[in-house]
Amino acid sequence: MTIVGYARVSSRGQSLAVQQDRLAMCEELYEETASATRYDRPQLQACLSYVRKHDVLIVTRLDRLARSTIHLCQIGQLLEKKQVQLRVLDQNIATSDATGRLVFHLLGAICPV
Repeated sequence: MTIVGYARVSSRGQSLAVQQDRLAMCEELYEETASATRYDRPQLQACLSYVRKHDVLIVTRLDRLARSTIHLCQIGQLLEKKQVQLRVLDQNIATSDATGRLVFHLLGAICPV
């Protein structure tokens, strides 16, 4: 099991430092400076390709991960298929159990990402 982190800021003027500090426990950390509306986020794609069965993907907030609710659901389905757990620190979500999966989908449906 590997703990993998993904951090993203939207523009070059923003700092990844806060997310890096919060994701310091990660064994692998993928970082990106790209708007959530961009489809070409190579570090996110590399991260999603890297994670394997029993790994844990950690992000600080849902909006750091996905560009829309649909995109969030697609990522959730991919992680579920790969048997990778997702932890979202700020929203205190962990998809390792049924309650966490429910909260993930509810927040994805009602929170703009």
